[in-house]
Amino acid sequence: MNNEKKGDFRRITEILKKKHIIFFLIYALIENKFLLCTRHEYFGKCVKIAHISDVHKRKFGKNNSRICKKIRRESPDIICITGDIVSRTETDFSSVESMLKELCGISPVYIIFGNHEQTLPLEMKKNFIDTVKCTGAVLLRNESAYIEVNGRKLNIYGLEESETVYKNGRSYRNLDKITLSEMERLLGRCSEKNSVLLAHNPFFCDVYSQWGAEYTLSGHVHGGVIRIFGKGILSPERKLFPPFSKGVYSSGRMKLLVSGGLGKLRLFNPPEIVIYEI
Repeated sequence: MNNEKKGDFRRITEILKKKHIIFFLIYALIENKFLLCTRHEYFGKCVKIAHISDVHKRKFGKNNSRICKKIRRESPDIICITGDIVSRTETDFSSVESMLKELCGISPVYIIFGNHEQTLPLEMKKNFIDTVKCTGAVLLRNESAYIEVNGRKLNIYGLEESETVYKNGRSYRNLDKITLSEMERLLGRCSEKNSVLLAHNPFFCDVYSQWGAEYTLSGHVHGGVIRIFGKGILSPERKLFPPFSKGVYSSGRMKLLVSGGLGKLRLFNPPEIVIYEI
């Protein structure tokens, strides 16, 4: 190949590369506006749960009205929010307040802290807690709540792990792990059946199972950010191919139900509301 042809080939290659980059950017922008309802169904007396997680700063319509409309259409018995409904840098919770009030008008709402709520500045954390309380949503911080739905009695537990399971100072290395004894210290012993655990971090799946949860709802991993062949690529801890990134997993008799979340930039991984019928 002479120099002129080599130059033409390089120019064509560069043009194609640019077109691919532009295509992926356009696709990512469009995909991040999607709002899907993913469904998982199980046998037994039916309780319908709407699960949202990791909204962060994302807005789906004013005060996240699109989220509320989709959930209203589903008529769930319970709405569970597994953390990071805000980001740690937020100071205005008025949109969250409006969204939670509307959701509470649909069904009982149970919410837990994610790592972002845990690391809010002290005054902002107090403001956030006050905001949640005024909406009627039930904030579970290593607490449980009892509810009877369609003749089925459920115990809903909200786990708040130590911040150091997410980050040690500025490092993601040598993170702490939660143990069975720690879970029992925080939440007490699990009820024998009909137990739903809300735990932001899905990585301690086996411990949640040992504790006795029948169903565990988690988020945190954002579906792995980019998904290829059904696998998430990256976790918030900067780990490649994290386990439990999105979907349903089994450990013993427990089902771990992980939402891919709603916020943060993502690719081949559209924002989702998850509907479970258990």
